[in-house]
Amino acid sequence: MPITDILERNCKLYGEDICLVEINPEVKEKRRVTWKEYELMEPNPVEHYRREITWNVFNEKANRLANLLLSRGIKKGDKVAILLMNCLEWLPIYFGILKTGAIAVPFNFRYSSDEIEYCANLAEVDVILFGPEFIGRMEEIADSIGRNRLLFYVGGNCPSFAEDYSSLTANCSSQCPLIRISDSDDAAIYFSSGTTGFPKAILHNHTSLMHACKVEQNHHGQTKDDVFLCIPPLYHTGAKMHWFGSFLEGGKAVLLKGTRPEYILDAVSREKCTIVWLLVPWAQDILDALDRGELKLSDYELSQWRLMHIGAQPVPPSLIARWKKYFPNHQYDTNYGLSESIGPGCVHLGVENIHKVGAIGIPGYGWKTKIVNEDGTEVKQGDVGELCVNGPGVMTCYYHNPKATEEVLKDGWLYTGDMAKQDEDGFIYLVDRKKDVIISGGENIYPVQIEDFLRGNDKIRDVAVIGLPDKRLGEISAAIVELKPECICTEDEINEYCRQLPRYKRPKKIIFAEVPRNATGKIEKPKLREIYCGENLIEAQTRG
Repeated sequence: MPITDILERNCKLYGEDICLVEINPEVKEKRRVTWKEYELMEPNPVEHYRREITWNVFNEKANRLANLLLSRGIKKGDKVAILLMNCLEWLPIYFGILKTGAIAVPFNFRYSSDEIEYCANLAEVDVILFGPEFIGRMEEIADSIGRNRLLFYVGGNCPSFAEDYSSLTANCSSQCPLIRISDSDDAAIYFSSGTTGFPKAILHNHTSLMHACKVEQNHHGQTKDDVFLCIPPLYHTGAKMHWFGSFLEGGKAVLLKGTRPEYILDAVSREKCTIVWLLVPWAQDILDALDRGELKLSDYELSQWRLMHIGAQPVPPSLIARWKKYFPNHQYDTNYGLSESIGPGCVHLGVENIHKVGAIGIPGYGWKTKIVNEDGTEVKQGDVGELCVNGPGVMTCYYHNPKATEEVLKDGWLYTGDMAKQDEDGFIYLVDRKKDVIISGGENIYPVQIEDFLRGNDKIRDVAVIGLPDKRLGEISAAIVELKPECICTEDEINEYCRQLPRYKRPKKIIFAEVPRNATGKIEKPKLREIYCGENLIEAQTRG
């Protein structure tokens, strides 16, 4: 069944239960604000510390938007973009789009004006809903992007080049539109991270979205009583698909606008959160704050917190060892996935397999995996090859890009571009991105292995390893090292620490600098290569 049916069911079963809470810790005046109270105020969501809605209101808001879109000629198969920061409006808007049979198109909130226009054209978007944070960017392109599109503004003080979402939807019916939607109908377009230029548009159907619900609930056993803390951006498949497990059971979710350690622990404590999905830097920040004594666990009510899980990137085993010292009773899981496989979960560790920390895990619920060499033949167990996944959550295609689709979709298998190996127990370990492998003097060097090792150093907060051009060896490995606050460390210390590695794996260059990560926690290696490879290419060309 289409995912919109789950919302209708939750409304019937749990209509008056709180389903979504938005917390904005930056607001100093902490007061509870319900949706009805909020509507009597000046409609500027960022001004309030806490807002909440019930399943009835969630569904009503989705229906009102759906009927607005239908009244403006939006029909099944049209595309409607969402350009919002995480807020209480985000998910009702997403489901309102789906209820029309249209395709929801979330935009990355970091997009520049040029990228917004590029993605709108690529996905053939008919409507854009945007928030107050994007007025400047949208105004730059309003003349061109708004020529054949509807622009709806979600917030207070609507700019002149857009229409006001709140006033328009207030006059629309709250009844569910009678649009027939099937499992095979297109549902959403997500965008790749754009690590090799402008992003690609990834098309999914309702089967994909429903499978994400089932996968997440199967892996983490959500019940109606669980409370999910959502911190990552909702435009990305990761955050939303993890929430889908709670959505399937009618559980409550808390949208936290802020990543500081005290914000996270305070939200868990006050909202009685039981499940928290973190990125590696956020978990690292919590542990560092506890180590420094800036936070004390005794100041919070955390006994109900049962599961901490991490996705979007390889997880250093040393991080989880530290985590378990502070939180010995936590279940832990890590999830692997791509936007092309409807987010995390096609591979997962499993809460019962914490002894295998370091692995991304085993095939997820309803998924199959294989590891292949360059000609598509499966490699021997223990050998490195490209990880491929197959299941109901694989994308339909890259929208309007058959060439790119053919490169990664072969006989139903999604070729992930990630290099991996499998141990004797069937657990899969990520080795590196295929494009990130460094070939130095004929040896394959996998940066993730070196990064995991270096993160074991108590002075290192984060690290990224990239290849730099070298005239003699082709490439050499360079480690960009970000130290913990107030820590002092020298290049000689790092080199001495790396003597535990085989000689060919030791970084040939150490650079002390900040490690850039995108909104989903992935290291922005193209940005690092742009910064450091140019100058080293000149050095390589002038040596010898």
